[in-house]
Amino acid sequence: MNKILVIDDDTAINELIKVNLELAGYNVIQAFDGTTGFALCKQEIPSVVVLDVMMPEVDGFTVAQRIRKNDSTKDIPIIMLTALSQLNDKVNGFNIGVDDYLVKPFEMEELQVRIRALLKRSHQIPESASTRELLTLGDITLLPETYSVKIKDKQAKLTPIEFDIFNLLFQNHGNMVSSSQLLKDIWGYAPDDDIETIRVHIRHLRAKLDKISDGKKYIETIYGGGYKLVL
Repeated sequence: MNKILVIDDDTAINELIKVNLELAGYNVIQAFDGTTGFALCKQEIPSVVVLDVMMPEVDGFTVAQRIRKNDSTKDIPIIMLTALSQLNDKVNGFNIGVDDYLVKPFEMEELQVRIRALLKRSHQIPESASTRELLTLGDITLLPETYSVKIKDKQAKLTPIEFDIFNLLFQNHGNMVSSSQLLKDIWGYAPDDDIETIRVHIRHLRAKLDKISDGKKYIETIYGGGYKLVL
């Protein structure tokens, strides 16, 4: 049974999430402040952390940073919850390493969809490891077992989301992949107003590729459309 850690100081919302996730078959652990939440995260090593932003003393951004810096918890998927819808909050979360972002109020069914998508991504080897998808193209080789990409003799470790994005561009090399398709295929949903999600992850992905590509730019932005892998 997958273990979900919910960190939210709002008792009513925390309990509502717990009840709904337990009905869906999850084992739910609760924390009502950031300090306790991080301690439980290290102790329990949950499958997913559902983390509120606005908490007293230790806020969600700080908790997310601590989770990502700790060796035992750094790879745990995080869904961030907030009552704020400002773009900067979303960007800050993704820059820290948050995997997904949900603005309050939200439907419990939507939270469950996001959790299932993160569990699928984090608990399974990417499909390219077990299918006939292309793994080598020109100087680029994908290493799905370790979520890595190799360019010539240099290698970069990607996050599961970054690997999935690059793999989708890789399998469609030379053709544009729209932002909507990326959102649908990687996150499992396609909100029209969430393009910044893609931009942040593409920026991080490009930064990692730049370190091993000897100056070559592999991801082209098609303005108003999406992205394309170029060789």
